[in-house]
Amino acid sequence: MSKLVLAEKPSVAQALSKVLGATRRGDGYLEGNGYVVSWCVGHLVELAPPEAYGDQYKKWRKENLPIFPEPFQYRISAATKKQFEILKKLMARKDVESLVCATDAGREGELIFRLVYHQCRCRKPFERLWISSMEDSAIREGFKSLRPSKEYDALYEAALCRERADWIVGINATRLFSCMYGTTLNTGRVMSPTLAMAVEREAVIAAFQPETFYQVQLHFDGFTVSGERMENREAADSLAKICRKEGSARVTKITQAEKSERPPALYDLTSLQREANRILGYTAQQTLDYTQALYEKKLVTYPRTDSRYLTEDMAEMLPELVAAAADACFLDVGAVLVNAGQVVNNRKVTDHHAIISTKELQKGTLSELPKGEAEVLRLIVQRLLTAVSEPCKTAETTAEILCGNAVFKAKGKTVLSAGWKGIEEKCSPKKKKEKENVLPSMKDNSTLPLLSVEIKEGKTVPPKHFTEDTLLQSMETAGANEMPDEAERKGLGTPATRAGIIEKLIQKGFLERQGDKKTRYLIPTQKGISLVKILPEQIRSPAMTANWEEKLLLVECGDYQAEDFMKEICEMIRELVDTYEVVKGADVLMQKNEVIGTCPHCGAEVVGRSKGWFCSNRECRFVLWADNAYFNKIGKRMTKQTAEKLVRDRRVKLKDCMSQKTGKTYNASVFLETENDGRPHFKMEFENGGQK
Repeated sequence: MSKLVLAEKPSVAQALSKVLGATRRGDGYLEGNGYVVSWCVGHLVELAPPEAYGDQYKKWRKENLPIFPEPFQYRISAATKKQFEILKKLMARKDVESLVCATDAGREGELIFRLVYHQCRCRKPFERLWISSMEDSAIREGFKSLRPSKEYDALYEAALCRERADWIVGINATRLFSCMYGTTLNTGRVMSPTLAMAVEREAVIAAFQPETFYQVQLHFDGFTVSGERMENREAADSLAKICRKEGSARVTKITQAEKSERPPALYDLTSLQREANRILGYTAQQTLDYTQALYEKKLVTYPRTDSRYLTEDMAEMLPELVAAAADACFLDVGAVLVNAGQVVNNRKVTDHHAIISTKELQKGTLSELPKGEAEVLRLIVQRLLTAVSEPCKTAETTAEILCGNAVFKAKGKTVLSAGWKGIEEKCSPKKKKEKENVLPSMKDNSTLPLLSVEIKEGKTVPPKHFTEDTLLQSMETAGANEMPDEAERKGLGTPATRAGIIEKLIQKGFLERQGDKKTRYLIPTQKGISLVKILPEQIRSPAMTANWEEKLLLVECGDYQAEDFMKEICEMIRELVDTYEVVKGADVLMQKNEVIGTCPHCGAEVVGRSKGWFCSNRECRFVLWADNAYFNKIGKRMTKQTAEKLVRDRRVKLKDCMSQKTGKTYNASVFLETENDGRPHFKMEFENGGQK
């Protein structure tokens, strides 16, 4: 008799099969040693569209809202139907007596397995594999301690609530606003509040009025002190005049203290995505993809985690993991002291512990990895080394100096023991070393001769545009003040979903990336700004949406009924449909079919719509799709600016295109040509003159 093991992806299934001894290959599965191992290829089973519940839903009409399926129907994804049929046959095999759910250990992994299991009408018992590492030893240990499926029933209930709530809110709100404003307006319970935060940030920046301030600075032999900021130039001139006249200043207070700066915590997914965006310029989705690939290669632990600590049972293996990490960074392992207590805390670990590198690093595979994976792995390795290192100790001196009846301050800092910062410098030799600012020796009530007095003029600055780093931070903390202190998961979405939300906002044309390779800002488009202006508070509020995430967690824990959660969602949507009124002046906001130029084939106007830029001549087949396959293949998006450039100049220069084969970046020009019927055709010319 056999156990059917169901993984989420083929690569994970292969890793499991190797450990289990299931090496005989079949069509869509591996078999041997009492195991049959297969995979789901992501979401094989998905919620049916509205039209599955009746022909009246084929067209978008306000009078047909709200749509509350009872019961919800599911369908098989057309792209993965073959694999579903394979799984159905495997589950029905007489020699398969039980199953093992080996999808990713989390809410969405549980949903993927159970939907397939139920859609196949399988009734055979199954157990749960719950591991955070794809190392052989972790897999063996996981199969020795398989958990009863019943322990994860509440997790499945929470996953169903999340999926169905997203469907109800997304379908009803999108159809409601699209019908009332005559253009496609995609909304979602996480997407809309995220967009609202970006729009509100831009509004604050646009309304910002810089204010001039003045600071009097006193220059002494070897150091400078600054006074308080002053709004009035005359007051600053008056103080500077008095100080020059006095010619000296008196030391009124010297404070000296030793400070200890703790190492940074280990990475969870969001903090890793933020750091990779800030340091490497990677998008949140790229970082997730690279980390997932490293996980499947057994080089790092499970990526979709919201914890930054390890469990107590991992303390013993830390020295070995740190040694492997140090070797990967070419560090003298003797320089790294392993303080396990800094990174171990059972109470702060939820479903999975923090992301760390594994013992597989000992095999020296770092140089064989694609660039993106190698750079993300290096960040994870460096964070492990610094997190277990000694604190950075400094001696800090603060001096208060009196001149002209005003108090001036200066601070100095000397590094006593570099600790974790010394490790960080060894890992990142190109990183700028923190500059020491040493104050000369001074005594209380001593008099210091003035060398010069200067008035420094400055201006207040507005908040910065969101980058993926700062938007992820805002998503993580949104609505946190409204949540109880004991809440474990706060903010908009989860670490696993935030990257996808950002990408969807860009794909739908609500946000766009602007800036250079290293610093890319997320700027709302006119379409995004217009959408937020017409959304009611309950749809765009981060506080309420974050509260939904908290209730999903309560469902996970068995402390809140799934039926009550869904009832709450349906009541909110019913009220929205019944009471929402069109915003005055929205016809100006919702300007449609913006002309971006003339068609390169027939000369008619090219207009922008929800899915791209189309020739207004119905006989012409010219269209530049927003979700453009050619541009997606080279790691680029067809933005409005790109479309305008192609229509106007028939070419566009692109920086940092990415090769799918090598992962390397290159600069090139893309040329636009048209077929006989107007359909566009692209040709690439590299900077060195080559073509593709």
